[in-house]
Amino acid sequence: MQLQLNRPLVFFDLETTGINISKDRIVEISLLKVYPDGKEESKTRRINPEMPIPPESTKIHGITDEDVKDCPTFKMIARSLATLIEDCDLAGFNSNRFDIPLLAEEFLRAEVEIDLHSRKFIDVQTIYHKMEQRTLSAAYKFYCNKDIDNAHSAEGDTRATYEVLKVQLERYQNLSNDIQFLSEFSSFTNNVDFAGRMIYNEKGEELFNFGKYRGEPVRKVLIKDPGYYSWIMNGDFALDTKQKLTGIRNREIKKP
Repeated sequence: MQLQLNRPLVFFDLETTGINISKDRIVEISLLKVYPDGKEESKTRRINPEMPIPPESTKIHGITDEDVKDCPTFKMIARSLATLIEDCDLAGFNSNRFDIPLLAEEFLRAEVEIDLHSRKFIDVQTIYHKMEQRTLSAAYKFYCNKDIDNAHSAEGDTRATYEVLKVQLERYQNLSNDIQFLSEFSSFTNNVDFAGRMIYNEKGEELFNFGKYRGEPVRKVLIKDPGYYSWIMNGDFALDTKQKLTGIRNREIKKP
């Protein structure tokens, strides 16, 4: 099955130093760019994370400090990567909760402007969990009746994710071969920031989605507890979260 696309869709996967979006770094990124006419273009790069790769992470993806010591840093490839995914929607496996937020953090740290919030995101894991409740390896076996070659490598997982989505579209009649539909279907919440610390309610109003002010409007919290803003800005929160919170604060300050 060929995906019905209005613009390119980039399937991607990250191998990282860990799972902390604020602190960990990318050590490998693989992209599979699928064009509306069905043409495919793939690219895989290893990246020097500028920090030690913990042994427990190496056990998962097999990448060591020695493997990446001579590789470019993310900052060195950030602009070319931004150009590669310009005007593209993005897809991955567990990407909405991890890969997208971490990728956004890396671009912010590299000081490369890219508006990821304007993209459509398809999380194949979310579709799978809503339909079957499994993992990527199990999903690939379930849908494609094959084992993943090079499992836990960015390239192997990226290709498997693409193949799983195509089979999902063939199998489930209630899934529409439409990027807008798939993006909405594979999203759990309407996030303001990629980490989901703030979400929109049905009125389009930003709410905190964690902590003591969970469920309360962000603008009201900033008024009644100004110190909460400083606490977040000085805390271990994602740069994207801080950027979006600052935008809300500045917007409210400008109001008459």
